[in-house]
Amino acid sequence: MVINESSLQSLPTKDGFRLRGSAMTRLEAFSDAAFAFAMTMLVISVGNIPGSYHELLHALKGIPTFAASFASIMAFWMAHRTWSQRYGLEDAVSTLLSLSLVFIVLVYLYPLKIAFSVFFTWISGGWLPTDFAILASSDIIGVFIIYGLGLAALSACLVLLYLHALRLTPVLLLDERERIKTTAVIAVWTVMTLTGGTSAIFAWATPLHISVYAGFVYFSLAVTMPVTAVFYERKLKLVSPV
Repeated sequence: MVINESSLQSLPTKDGFRLRGSAMTRLEAFSDAAFAFAMTMLVISVGNIPGSYHELLHALKGIPTFAASFASIMAFWMAHRTWSQRYGLEDAVSTLLSLSLVFIVLVYLYPLKIAFSVFFTWISGGWLPTDFAILASSDIIGVFIIYGLGLAALSACLVLLYLHALRLTPVLLLDERERIKTTAVIAVWTVMTLTGGTSAIFAWATPLHISVYAGFVYFSLAVTMPVTAVFYERKLKLVSPV
């Protein structure tokens, strides 16, 4: 679609953003299918159908792990879906970054599920099971490093996608509010990238008795995310509505 001032007026809007990609592109359709496949793999990885009541209870105890893994993957899917709807891009850079996002998601599935299963086993005192055997403290460190690097890589893909859209402001005719909203999303996923990377570096670089606490780095998101949101909400309030 050729974007000009006339065509922009006819576009649907969502959350104050004109949806330049309201019609689904082939790239978005492929990404949606890949994310759906990832969810299927996440369910299939639960194992066989329970053959007894005890096995059923054991399987049900895996629901928190599945729910947390599901929510994490869906957060990335929704961010990519929002990007597709807002900008409608399907150029070479967009395709490369979107395919990279899908690739990392598929690779990231099992480390993600393992990390959450270990976490829920720890906070429940073993009541919530994990099929991942922790043989030494160094195993936990390895999980933290892999999880942190995966989170950082996925978040970085989204940062680059939104930066690419922001760079094409003259082509997409983004107004000031849309630019601020785009910058806000970039900031949010930059925080996620830095947090995942920091946790991985913390786990790798600190002594063993300290590095086991690398997971607590993610609690900083309870502060950094609201601060980022408030900062950009204030910037939006200074801009006159279109």
